Amino acid sequence: MRRLNQFKQTAQPNAERRKTCLQLTAWTALLALPPGHAANVRRIVSVGGALTEIVFALQADADLVGVDTTSLYPAMAQKLPSVGYARSLSAEGVLALAPTQVIATEDAGPPAVLRQLSASGIAVTVLAANHRFEGLNERVKRVGELTGRVAQATAMQQTLQQEWARARAQVAQRTTKPAQVLFVLAHTPNQIMVAGTDTSAHAMLEYAGAINAINGFTGYKPLTPEAVIAAQPDVVLLTDQGLKAAGGVEGILTLPGLSQTPAGRNRRVISLEAMFLLGFGPRLAAAVSALDAVIGKAMRT
Repeated sequence: MRRLNQFKQTAQPNAERRKTCLQLTAWTALLALPPGHAANVRRIVSVGGALTEIVFALQADADLVGVDTTSLYPAMAQKLPSVGYARSLSAEGVLALAPTQVIATEDAGPPAVLRQLSASGIAVTVLAANHRFEGLNERVKRVGELTGRVAQATAMQQTLQQEWARARAQVAQRTTKPAQVLFVLAHTPNQIMVAGTDTSAHAMLEYAGAINAINGFTGYKPLTPEAVIAAQPDVVLLTDQGLKAAGGVEGILTLPGLSQTPAGRNRRVISLEAMFLLGFGPRLAAAVSALDAVIGKAMRT
């Protein structure tokens, strides 16, 4: 009988064995919780800096037990246990925190890890990115439902709507010609990309009354000298992190082809913090106003 049991265990499919191991990891983490821990207490892992901001804004942060590395705001989020980079999660790392709920953006992954978490009995909710104000509104509603803060979410939506109206009115008041802006993604020195349509950068430029200097493709593509020269941008926009990785303004100005553009000749290189600029979180209205202001300042030089 013992040999038969050993044979059955060996013959168990790898996927089923992994599922069993993950479930054991989850149960072990739960058993390690302090005595008297209420079974119905929410234990949330938030994967996505903008989602974490929403959780804090809804005053549901007491339920957070872990966040990803993009969750930098508010500063208190950085004190929580990290589950790593949003796109390269590990099931074991998440399960070690004994979560009851994982809330993630659609950029989170790998998909196999999210499936493993779900198979382990963890409620996994993936929210659409939707880089529009309407998308933010929907995410606030869903996070409110998932955290039991529906009333707070409704109030927050009303506040966001008022802030958004003010930001849009500010942009509409500008009478100068819209600037042609080239967004450069340069978080790694050996991979310089530019943003086309259907990106958060493109949406932010539109909201700020600027024009994306790159068109003709969607998503991000490697920067080429020919594309830069053809685009003739007035301004080059990066994230703060990208500008630092690229060697600062001087480093960006050495990009092939940039010296043959108005942006290069006039040293018009600007940046904003990555999650603030591209996260489409609760600070979206403030980000649009800030982007409008830094583009306007650059164009006056």
